[in-house]
Parts: sequence; C-alpha cells; structure tokens
Amino acid sequence: MPVPQATTHAPRAAIAALPELVVNQIAAGEVIERPASVVKELVENALDAGASRIDVELESGGIDLIRVRDDGFGIPPGELPLALATHATSKLRETGDLDRIGTLGFRGEALASIASVAQVSIVSRTRDAQAAHAIDAEQGRLSTVRPASGAPGTSITVRTLFHSTPARRKFLRTPTTEATRCLDWLTDLAMAHPHVAFRATTDGRVRLDLAPADSPRVRALELLGPELEGQLVEVHWDALDDDRGLAIWGLAGLPSLARATAKAQHVFLNGRALRDKTVQHAMREAYRGLIEPGRHPTALLMLEMPPAAVDVNVHPAKLEVRFRDQSMVHRAVYQAVQRALRSADLTPGALDRAPALGGGVPSATRSMPGATEILPGPPRDAYQTLAPGGAARVVGERGAQGVAPYASFVEALSAPAGNNDEPGPGARAWSPRRVERVLQVHDSYLVVEDAEGIVLIDQHALHERVMFEKLLARVTAGPLESQGLLAPAPVPATAQQVDRLAELGPLLTRIGIEAEPLGPRTIGVRGVPTLLVERGVDAAELFAELLARLDDSSATPGEEEALHEVLDTMACKSAVKAGDPLTDDEIAELLEQRERVERSGSCPHGRATTVRLTRKDLDRLFDRR
Repeated sequence: MPVPQATTHAPRAAIAALPELVVNQIAAGEVIERPASVVKELVENALDAGASRIDVELESGGIDLIRVRDDGFGIPPGELPLALATHATSKLRETGDLDRIGTLGFRGEALASIASVAQVSIVSRTRDAQAAHAIDAEQGRLSTVRPASGAPGTSITVRTLFHSTPARRKFLRTPTTEATRCLDWLTDLAMAHPHVAFRATTDGRVRLDLAPADSPRVRALELLGPELEGQLVEVHWDALDDDRGLAIWGLAGLPSLARATAKAQHVFLNGRALRDKTVQHAMREAYRGLIEPGRHPTALLMLEMPPAAVDVNVHPAKLEVRFRDQSMVHRAVYQAVQRALRSADLTPGALDRAPALGGGVPSATRSMPGATEILPGPPRDAYQTLAPGGAARVVGERGAQGVAPYASFVEALSAPAGNNDEPGPGARAWSPRRVERVLQVHDSYLVVEDAEGIVLIDQHALHERVMFEKLLARVTAGPLESQGLLAPAPVPATAQQVDRLAELGPLLTRIGIEAEPLGPRTIGVRGVPTLLVERGVDAAELFAELLARLDDSSATPGEEEALHEVLDTMACKSAVKAGDPLTDDEIAELLEQRERVERSGSCPHGRATTVRLTRKDLDRLFDRR
C-alpha cells in the first residue's frame, strides 16, 4: 500500500488587486454561462431602453455571432465608453434605489462581462440625433468612438463568444442546442412583453416573427399554440395598491396538459422571467390531486407588485428574487390558480386519453370553460346494471335513500363535506334533469348519459376522491375520532421509522391513529379512525403503507403535504374497489357526491375519475360525420 507523501506548500503570495480584465472574466463566469445568457442580457437592456421592436440574429447558435437591434432611446456618443465599463449604469444612483428596482437590468456589469470573453461592437443613435456612433471592445480594450450609420436605437454585435477563454467554450453544446436555449429565453421575454415586436433568425432562417399583440393572452397563444386555447383557463387576482399587495394574470392548463418537467411553466414578475420555488410550489399545490405525482402543470403567470416589495438583487443572472412577504405570494398564487380551476370543466375527453380508440380519429375540439352543459344528477328510479356475466339486469323502483345493504358506505358518502357548498374543480352544480339509465360495467365502471354524450366513471377512483374530501373536511374541523383495537396490531418497521414515531405524533393524532413502539423494529397500532373501521380497513396494512408513503415523501410531518399524503392513503384503502358490485342506492349516492365534492374529476393521486365521449365523438367513431 503506497505511503502518503507529505504535502508541500507554495510560498505565500502577497495580496494584490486583480487586473480589471480578470475581474470582468470572473463576473462573466457568473452572468454569462452560454449564448442564451448574452441574448437575455442584451434583450433586457433593449426592453429597458423602451424598444417597441427587437431583432435578434444568431449564427452557430450564438457561438459565432449574436446581434440584437432595437429602436429604443439609444446611447449618446459620450456615454458609449461607460456602457462598456464595469458597474456603470443609468438605472441606479444611490443605495436606496436597490430597494425599488423597476428595470430588468441594473447591475451595470453585463456589457463589460461580455466584452471580456468576446468581441463586442455597439452602434447607437439617440432619437433626436442626426447620426449614429460606434465603439468596439475586446479583451478589456476599447476603441475610440467614431461616427457610423444607423437608425435610431441600438445595435450590439457579439462575435466569437469565449474565444479568449477556450476552457469555457468547450463546455458549450452543439449550435442547434445553443440556438434552442436562446429561443427559449426569447420566447419567455416575448411572453412577458406582448406590446413589443420580436423577430429572431438563426443562420438566416426566421425562427420567431411576432407583431405587437393586443393582449397578453393573444401573445401567449401565439407562442404556446392556438390549438391550446380551449385547454387554458384564465387566472385573475387583484389585491394590489400603491405600495403593497399583488396582482396576477395568467393561463392555467387543464390537468391533461401536465408534463414530465416544469419547462412548460412560465412565470414573470414585473416583466422579469423567474425561476422561483415559492411560485412553483404554490402552483403544484393548486393542482394537487388533479395531476399525477411527478407531473408538472402547464401554466403562464404574470405577477405584478411594487418594486419595493421584492428584492431582485439576489442572483448574478437575476433569475431568482426574494419576496418581502413570501407567504402572501404563495397564498395568492395558490388561491388564484385554484379558483381558476374551479371554474373549468376538467372532465377529459375519452378520445383525448386514448388516441387509438376509433382508429386514431382526432377528438372533437374541447369546449371553452363554462360553455358545457351541467352534468345531470343520478336517476331517482330505474337503474340498469351489467352483471359480471355480461347480462344486463334492471333494478326496480328504488326505496328510500340510505337503506342499501352497505349502510356505512352510504352514510360515509352522505356525511357533509364541510361548510363550503361551492362545487370544486371538476365538480358540477346540481341539475334537475333526470338520467334514465346508469350501467355498472364489470363491477368497476359506471356509464352515465348526459346532454353531451356519455360519461365513463371509475368507481374506485371517484369513491377515493369522495373519501379523501370527507376525511380532509373532518380533519380540518378537528382530530378524527379514534376507535381502540382489542389488541395492538404489530407492524414491522425500520429502526429509523421507530425513532421517527415521536416526531409523527401530532400528525397521527390529527388522523385518529394511536401507535407506540413494541420493540426496536416493531410498532403497535392501538387505535384507528372510526370511519376506517366501519369500512373494514386492516389497521396494520394501513399503517405500514402510511410509513412507506411518508418515507418516500419530501414533506415534513406537520406540513399540509404530509397530511395530504396520509389522507391519500387512507382514502385509497377505504374506497370501494374495482370488482365490487354496488347497489342502486350506493350508485346514486356516489354519483350525487360527484356533484358536490372538490375536484371530483380526479382521484387524490391525479388519475382521472371520469372521461367523456361526446355525441360528436360517437358520430365520428361510427362514421356519422
């Protein structure tokens, strides 16, 4: 085995100020990561200059050339050298200005940093000048200012990015990838500033050409795709005054638009593109139970708040901010998005979910939110059920409500869900129109006719949502009632889970579970919620799954996320299963609760409870187009 050698130390070096070029290259390492960083900084400067039109030209993905032209205020010739100097800016004058930044750029280091790692040329003309002037910079050296030809505004050309720092250049991706990243930033900036015209070319090919838009919605649909119009609902929130509060406008995608990454989320604050965890978390919570875990909603949110209410000077590239009142922002985003989803028809089309159905016939265009007819309630007389053998049977006149053989099922469904009578996302207001037939197919699915066509319902998923909302309402009102077991139900556990039991105590008390260590690797369950006892839930099996869910969750005990994780599991365990035959009373109660509970269009895990085949879909399937 080799013997470690003694470490030798170099002689101590004297402390000295770094050369300006090195300082700028260090700054460039924080601000200028790739061509997209340059595009972002230059376009933001153009927007700050009051531009109404911005043209961006790229060659080799911006590695060889980036040119940004605008028709903004322009730079006077005497200020051109200062534009390329470190920490020189027109946007700040004193320390107090840092507390009320209203511009996209303000640090005064972008152009100096870019010029330290590339060749930069600026041609600019103010709106009242007769001619333009130009200046060049490379490796910290500036040329003299000279007369040039040019329209009012500014044109900045950046060539051979990182040519002086080859170690940085080798980390760049292919020109195609770098161009895509540049266009991603341009797309965000164009969304945030719909009144500005944008045009972008890559190697002579036009990739973006946007005229000034009449509204943020028009610009957003231009970029997201007009085919999504019926799948985006508007978000509104107005609690803004002169020096506090927040206003929000945006578009929230239906759950069917959820993606594997958060790339389809576009968030802006006072025109600045953000990557903010507070806003992302609030959106995720607003969609909780509507999309599957690990999926991310499609959304565009524009936040407006007083500059003094947010610190934008916390990240060199200005990608992150610090809100003075973070909880207020989280609450506003959550409530605004949730309220928008409440107004939407979240029932997906069956053909949208199964494109192969009917030979891949495209589904009908989705109706705009609020335009669809209310889903009617369950029948009050005859039901038709498809027995396991496939034969249809008609159940006769129904008796009084709530006298089904499985009384606890009906009682659990009938119990009030809380004080909020407003239907939640995916739910429908009650309609007096009767449905004559409901079919239970293979003891797993319900088929209901409505004015638009037929609705297909997964009985387990829907009952799971109903049970979740009932449990949540009861927990919100106070701890669940617990019923003691005759003997503790032993649950195998890891040493870490046993140690964590005390930490979980407050959460377990809220949900009506009593548990204590029985040994170094065993936990005894002494009591479970009365409601789950009535549903015949196995205590040991339930608690084992709860432990597993909490281990896998990033939520901290006591947080609402942890409570939701637990209630998800409890609802799943207590819900009817696929293959369980339901009586006519049980079917009626389940369908009625679909009209009443929050988010009945999906189970707590985000899986759809209901899909619709419209009459137009049916006509297409049978070539009646």
